[in-house]
Amino acid sequence: MTVFSNPAFDNHERVLFCRDEPTGLCAIIAIHSTALGPAAGGTRLWTYANDDDALYDVLRLSQGMSYKNAMAGLKFGGGKAVIIKTPDFDASDALFERFGEFVDTLGGDYITAEDVGMSVEIMETIARRTRYVSGLPLQSGKAGGDPSPKTAYGLYCGIQAAAKARLGRDDLEGMRVAVQGVGHVGYHLCKLLHEAGATLVVSDLDETRVDRVCDEFSAERVGNTEILGADVDVLAPCALGAILHEESIPGLKARIIAGGANNQLRSPEDGQRLADAGILYAPDYVINAGGIINVACEYFGDVDDDGVTELVAQIGSRLADIFEEASRTGEPTNVIADRRARKIISGDV
Repeated sequence: MTVFSNPAFDNHERVLFCRDEPTGLCAIIAIHSTALGPAAGGTRLWTYANDDDALYDVLRLSQGMSYKNAMAGLKFGGGKAVIIKTPDFDASDALFERFGEFVDTLGGDYITAEDVGMSVEIMETIARRTRYVSGLPLQSGKAGGDPSPKTAYGLYCGIQAAAKARLGRDDLEGMRVAVQGVGHVGYHLCKLLHEAGATLVVSDLDETRVDRVCDEFSAERVGNTEILGADVDVLAPCALGAILHEESIPGLKARIIAGGANNQLRSPEDGQRLADAGILYAPDYVINAGGIINVACEYFGDVDDDGVTELVAQIGSRLADIFEEASRTGEPTNVIADRRARKIISGDV
């Protein structure tokens, strides 16, 4: 499959294939749009069944970053990178430094940061070879560091907005929330939900993560596929995407979908299926923008950490506005969000 025939290709500006035999690096960097500023989006370290799957993922994720950054009001375009975790993958400093050199060849058109499988420490290694990196260690009072807590806070604000719109609730006390994936983002979300009085149902492929959340927050453990049909008020997908589709939606019991995973809908039509089922969907790239807001503030250096928190909190009101339009017009929330994002990117606002 070529780039141009890939179903996820959306007139991307540039796609860079990165191969370095000495280190074993295999990576793809996709720049979807620089209309609003340099293309920004994290680097994902993941095992793919084949190269076509990796290309599809990076193309779709980079488009999502354009929409996410536009809706968050950031001076960023959209980009994404994937480092392919091969069977003989060696997570050496040399490999990540070589990746940094590839990022640097783009001359600032792409700004990378932490995503699934990566860490602040790896970002520091990449930064040895390029300055176009964010998500570096937090300096006191300044924006930066691991973006996961900010992503989780944005999810929390979004869940509050969804609970108000769909359930008429002003608080989360006693609500049942299922969190699929309790890694960095999912863990911090569970902490916030627990402090707000919610009852947690959790799952993760890594049982040690589940153990931690159950011990600390009195969560109920279920299987990673069973959680989709859990009897809860809110389902928060915080693992990988494409879990909401024609086969899975009929089994959902939650009245709200609001989580941190990217590309939760397998296809745009699944947004209509959720609406038809009476389920309120918080568009993923709107609700999970807390991390990239943190990244932008760190990169441009124009807002301190308290200011980042204030900006992330606006995710709640942004979603409330989308929910109101959906209620008034009958359109699915993903359709409304996509239309708004495209208008911002095109300058038609």
